[in-house]
Amino acid sequence: METLIPLDYGTLRVIWWALLGALLIGFAVMDGFDLGVAALLPLVARTDAERRVALNLVGPVWEGNQVWLITAGGAIFAAWPLLYAASFSGFYLAMMLALLALILRPVGFKYRSKLASPRWRGNWDAALCFSGTVAALVFGVAMGNVILGVPASFDPDTMRPVYTGHFFQLFTPFALLAGILSVTLVAMHGAVLLAWRTEGMVAVRARRWGTAAALLSIVLFVIGGFWVAYGIQGHAITSFTDPAAPSNPLAKSVALQTGGWMCNFTIWPAMWLAPAAGVGGALLTALRLRGGKAGPLAFLASSASFAGVILTAGFALFPFILPSSSQPAAGLTIWDASSSRLTLWIMLLVTLLLLPIVTAYTAWVYRVMRGKVTAESVGTSPHAY
Repeated sequence: METLIPLDYGTLRVIWWALLGALLIGFAVMDGFDLGVAALLPLVARTDAERRVALNLVGPVWEGNQVWLITAGGAIFAAWPLLYAASFSGFYLAMMLALLALILRPVGFKYRSKLASPRWRGNWDAALCFSGTVAALVFGVAMGNVILGVPASFDPDTMRPVYTGHFFQLFTPFALLAGILSVTLVAMHGAVLLAWRTEGMVAVRARRWGTAAALLSIVLFVIGGFWVAYGIQGHAITSFTDPAAPSNPLAKSVALQTGGWMCNFTIWPAMWLAPAAGVGGALLTALRLRGGKAGPLAFLASSASFAGVILTAGFALFPFILPSSSQPAAGLTIWDASSSRLTLWIMLLVTLLLLPIVTAYTAWVYRVMRGKVTAESVGTSPHAY
């Protein structure tokens, strides 16, 4: 059967590495503004009417946007089973915290306006703010720990992942920097949407906070870049790697070197376009918001900044997808953590069939829901939150 597959094993592995990155970017861009609106809720909306406007801006689309995260999790499970096993066991408590935050979001949307009590609504507003902030923080902390490497290895007999760290060990200074960067990015992204598609003081405050979040994102991203270049040991494979070999994370040797994560940018200079997009997109977003010109261009710039940050991390780590700090040779790469060639090929065919359908449907939904959200439109809609 595998002899009939037109793509070789190594190519399929690279394709699925790129698809995983695309799914993560899709989640960040599409669900990032939902999290950002929730995180900014007490800052941009001070009355019940203003908060209803902010919530109804994302109310019709947040559930569909969250599918990107579910799809990414499913892709990791099917295409990268060793990555799924190692990461979900190592980050278990952190993922439970993120899951708690994500569970609070639908409950908050659905129950907030069930009662007119200011205390009732205020409590749910606080829960929504908590959900947006904590979820973004945990995702960023997780990415920071991936760059640092996680204390994990594999049992040589059973290939069972063994994680030797603990929950609080995840929150190191660099990981917290990555987490705060994630929060500022979603705040910037959510503020752009609020400034673009609302009116009055909500839009004014969103422009103010969005500008601050964009500039802070640039500062944190640049600091993180220098930290990675001069203060963190990168991993480099020192043994021969066969891209078509069966997955076995223990069949390689790995060396550590300070600034090792920057090597790919020297080998492939085009990769510098990613950090340039991260900084340039945030700067353009700040300029547009500062000039009161929030709109599609500002939203695209914010999306480009988000994508640039994620691509920068992915390019730096390549070919690693989960380095190990306790046993570097057991770190997972795209060459030794994937499913079989046949599995990757079948999944690719399914993706090529369904992804255009999902993309077209999503575009149609956003076209239907276009336009500004105002207190008047919320008040006259029987389906508004």
